[in-house]
Amino acid sequence: MNLEAFILGTGGMMPLPNRFLTSVLLRREGELFLFDGGEGTQVSLRKLNLRWKKISAIFISHTHADHVTGLPGILMLSSQVDRDDPLTIIGPPKIAEYIESSRRVLDMYINYEIVVKEITEPGIVYEGEGFHIRAFPLRHTKPCVGYVFEEDERPGAFHPEKAEALKVPRGPLWSKLQSGEPVLNSDGIMVYPEQVLGEKRKGRKFSYVTDTLAFPEIAQEVANSDLFVCEGMFERDLLESAKEKKHMTAEQAAQIAAHAGGIKKLALIHYSPRYTEHNLKQLLKEAQAIFPETVLSRDRALFPIEYED
Repeated sequence: MNLEAFILGTGGMMPLPNRFLTSVLLRREGELFLFDGGEGTQVSLRKLNLRWKKISAIFISHTHADHVTGLPGILMLSSQVDRDDPLTIIGPPKIAEYIESSRRVLDMYINYEIVVKEITEPGIVYEGEGFHIRAFPLRHTKPCVGYVFEEDERPGAFHPEKAEALKVPRGPLWSKLQSGEPVLNSDGIMVYPEQVLGEKRKGRKFSYVTDTLAFPEIAQEVANSDLFVCEGMFERDLLESAKEKKHMTAEQAAQIAAHAGGIKKLALIHYSPRYTEHNLKQLLKEAQAIFPETVLSRDRALFPIEYED
């Protein structure tokens, strides 16, 4: 089952000609999840030829303009593409008011169900088959949350030689054992999955954090992420400015990744418009000095998220 993260926009504060505002799309097979929807989100979706009308849920970190200005267009256009399924929008307080006021002021024609859920406490905010998405509080100038997508553990590797030794005939019974069901062998004796399977295997994990001061609890939330997308808005020399505005430096993002443990890749995002494409190399350099597995997100970049085994 494929799991991929598409970076739709990487900018903070204002869009630039080649840098739209922060937005990330996560695709798990045919199911799509959008994290934030800054200005330019629709353009990147179109350029990547993604079937964005299949978006199941949108997760908003907070209601500052550079994270939600792309939403009204998405909501209106969804009425033109024969959408049948409800669209769930999840975010901190004020997201319901923003959606409702946008619909009213713009006189939106909406012919599908929109379900808005406001986050009032940390925890699981969305569940699907074999995975869940949870939210945790960040520290910004207004209520803001980070998100973690995490798959359930998978069954351990199947050992056919053990099944054969236990007289389980090859075929459908093997499939049942692999899916966790006990079966009767050719002698009528019950064989249990744990007799033929190895240890359970970790599912994949994706974490999304932007617009926050750095603080230790973030590391606990994002530990063991296969892909950690995190704001790296400023370079080290602007640390005081970052603190004042309640943002992070690229170096601080790398410190979180290093302290968390088990993170395979850190992808920086939400760059200040002060940085040209050339200047972004300084952010990368500072982060890689602490966490070598750091990369710069780019608009419309693709990050496949693979199983460990």
